[in-house]
Amino acid sequence: MNKHEDIIRRIQEQLTTLSKSERKVAEAILADPKTTIHSSIAKLAARAEVSEPTVNRFCRSLIGSGFPDFKVALAQSLAKGTPYVNLNVEPDDAPGAITNKIFEAAKNNLTRAQELLPETLISRAVDVLAQARRIEFYGLGASGPVAKDAHHKFFRLNMPVVAYTDILVQRMAAAGTHPGDAVVIISLSGRTLPLIETARVAREAGATVVGITNPGSPLTNHCSIVLPIEETEDTDIYTPMSSRIVYLTLIDALATGVLLKRGPEFNEHLRKLKLSVQDTRLPKQD
Repeated sequence: MNKHEDIIRRIQEQLTTLSKSERKVAEAILADPKTTIHSSIAKLAARAEVSEPTVNRFCRSLIGSGFPDFKVALAQSLAKGTPYVNLNVEPDDAPGAITNKIFEAAKNNLTRAQELLPETLISRAVDVLAQARRIEFYGLGASGPVAKDAHHKFFRLNMPVVAYTDILVQRMAAAGTHPGDAVVIISLSGRTLPLIETARVAREAGATVVGITNPGSPLTNHCSIVLPIEETEDTDIYTPMSSRIVYLTLIDALATGVLLKRGPEFNEHLRKLKLSVQDTRLPKQD
């Protein structure tokens, strides 16, 4: 299903062909689609007076996947958010409503990403990073801070690691990589030309290129491993917010995976790092 297709119109067209229980789900959604976007599957099931499996069955019959994906499609169908701000936020929202919407969007995107990320690919990426001679993280725009966060997480693991957020420095660094190096390119859209070109340069130099990006995007054509995170916010129109949380969480998972590969004896190194900053903090108050 095209992500921009009008899901509300599809529900209305199929209303008369649905089973009695699935029609209850459809009517509950049509009665208040905005509430549905920010509901859990349990809340929607209760509102429709059906079981949770019925809700999931309805979603799968309509879009081929479960409730988290359905909510994203529904949100995109409504698409009345404030341009250049956030898909879920509307101009007349109160601060409390804005907070709830952004938290719910983050939770939904985390759940959806977890469902779609293949464990085999994560394991491959962890193995590559754990064995790398050197790791370089590249990101631009909203992905730049994610690359910086990755550097913050990985430099503790006692391996050479850097993060570059400048286009020209990325290009030169990519050209200087070698076999055994890992280059991790972070791109929400996968359509940023300088990053695509940098991935090509790094791969030609012999580095293993790990792309954390939108599946099927042009960037993936130049990656050795792709960790797919679907773009749920149209970054041409909206500021990426909840999707950035997903990327940060995946970086945490990769760093933890590499840490565990180091084995229990690596704990002494981490203990030394913690002790080195101990005197920079005031003691906790009882």
